[in-house]
Amino acid sequence: MRLMRVLLAVLAAAFIWVSGCAATWPPAGRDQSEPGRPFTVAAAADLQLAFTELGREFEARTGRRVVFIFGSTGNLARQIEHGAPVDLFAAANVSFVEDLVQKGLLIPDTVQPYAVGLIVLASSKAAGVEVRDLAGLLDPRIKKVAIASPDHAPYGLAAKQALMNAGLWEAIQPRLVLGENVRQALQFVQSGNAEAGIVALAVAGVPEVTCVPIDRALYEPLRQALAVVTGSPYEAAAREFAAFVTGPEGRAVLARYGFLPPEGE
Repeated sequence: MRLMRVLLAVLAAAFIWVSGCAATWPPAGRDQSEPGRPFTVAAAADLQLAFTELGREFEARTGRRVVFIFGSTGNLARQIEHGAPVDLFAAANVSFVEDLVQKGLLIPDTVQPYAVGLIVLASSKAAGVEVRDLAGLLDPRIKKVAIASPDHAPYGLAAKQALMNAGLWEAIQPRLVLGENVRQALQFVQSGNAEAGIVALAVAGVPEVTCVPIDRALYEPLRQALAVVTGSPYEAAAREFAAFVTGPEGRAVLARYGFLPPEGE
């Protein structure tokens, strides 16, 4: 009987010790996943070229591989709301980040602005019609005008704002072809399926199109921001990549793709 009491005491002490360890390890902000496994960044479609380059550079420097999911900001935000296994969210409009912070889905102290995006008017070389300003979209040879969907893509909303403020929205609306995101809108123009389109400067540097800037006064600034997803098992790696994007090397790459620095910098 005495031996049984001793054994029970030892087991109880062991249980308390293990429980205490489980509550405090790993420490907050540390990777709790298998070493060497990649982490995932959900990024706005306008970032595809710039972030692909940054991902390669980050892996070369740190040995950590980044997997990207590119899409419209609104769709990516909904996926995060539904529990998609994402570690970092890079949005084309800070409002989506702020909304997810309010819902407890992004870590507040990781929110950082990283760029301001610009839109351009793109013409398809295959279609053989070069548009030099928004009014040129009224040319009868322009049968289709591609933009990203304004309902969930910030660059599509900016395109709509520009057309409305130029007094052209109603006239152009019947010709619109909506892409799921700004990259798909560009593809419509690249292929010639749309003679023209309004797309992100960051993705417009392709040989199949020509482009001209759109007056920034015609649309609200595309203030872009990122943040780490709450509960990410790769929080430390996600924070490190966010710091790389917003640091000098990251800013230099973003600038090369036509992004402006965050406002106030």
